[in-house]
Amino acid sequence: QVQVVESGGGLVQPGGSLRLSCAASGSIFSINDMAWYRQAPGKQREWVATIIRSGRTYYLDSVKGRFTISRDNAKNMVHLQMNSLKPEDTAIYYCKVVADVIYWGKGTLVTVSS
Repeated sequence: QVQVVESGGGLVQPGGSLRLSCAASGSIFSINDMAWYRQAPGKQREWVATIIRSGRTYYLDSVKGRFTISRDNAKNMVHLQMNSLKPEDTAIYYCKVVADVIYWGKGTLVTVSS
């Protein structure tokens, strides 16, 4: 069985920072892409950032320059450093792991509010 677990969410004031982490464990081999998605209340899930195995990264335009995705291949982990947070970043953040199968975590809630 494979588990994908996110952590690091919480309540932060506008302009603040949070670091999300995601760990994949179990019988999972040769992870290719790792990504973060988010779903705000009443909205569809949207892609936020992707990091491929080589380390190349891709970002949603609205988070470029504020969010940084990184990964630790040895630990099967991916992180999302979020700076200069805005109220519109409020959402449940989900981790997606692409191996032979696509795996999703259950999400971690990020609330940006004063």
